[in-house]
Amino acid sequence: MPMWFGNQPVYRTPDARRALNNTKIKAREIACHEELPLREDSKDVKLRDLDDICKKAIATLIACQVACDTNAGKYQESIEFFKRPIRKYRCADHFTAKEKRLMDGTASEQDVVDVAWGYETYWALCWALRLVQDIEMPSQTCDCDRAIKIVFDCKDLNDFRRFTKIRDIDEILDMLDLYYRYHWACVEKRINPETKIGELNEEVVAERRKGLEWLVSDVEDWDDISLDT
Repeated sequence: MPMWFGNQPVYRTPDARRALNNTKIKAREIACHEELPLREDSKDVKLRDLDDICKKAIATLIACQVACDTNAGKYQESIEFFKRPIRKYRCADHFTAKEKRLMDGTASEQDVVDVAWGYETYWALCWALRLVQDIEMPSQTCDCDRAIKIVFDCKDLNDFRRFTKIRDIDEILDMLDLYYRYHWACVEKRINPETKIGELNEEVVAERRKGLEWLVSDVEDWDDISLDT
């Protein structure tokens, strides 16, 4: 987050961000690659606009619901049910390629699995919109009941949007950098089982990181964003 000196904001440098998150990771007894490359400076990135983030979050939640209904053998009923919410929340243009295949009935089994994990990507967007208080320790999956209520308790897109307020760019970059370093530890554990990752859930880490990366990326389909560590 930006700090203030007089009336001027003083933003955290990438070096300071890395040092802060390395300290957090080591305190949690998670493997830490202290020289993992620096991430973006807030002066060099542009955060997506609020309307885009809101529509993306809602589209993702709807797709997740359809994926879960598909697994329960209720695909056609789910598609019919969500036609109205898609119009009401004006999010038809914000589905990923996998989500579009699900919605038009051409998804593979793997597509359905991948889309269902989108709850965690959606949860990261909800955090960025200040609808979720904290995602700093990704050890458990999100509260799906609450995830659903966040959107469907709102009568339309404008109603949803009025509850949101985008977090500061440096706060988002702080969290993205932390997840980037968490993800390195999770990937390293697959290579070296002795690696300590505490209670991190790798799937949760990867999905939430994808959402955070999308917020500052110019790539439209977040499944095309590289999650290299």
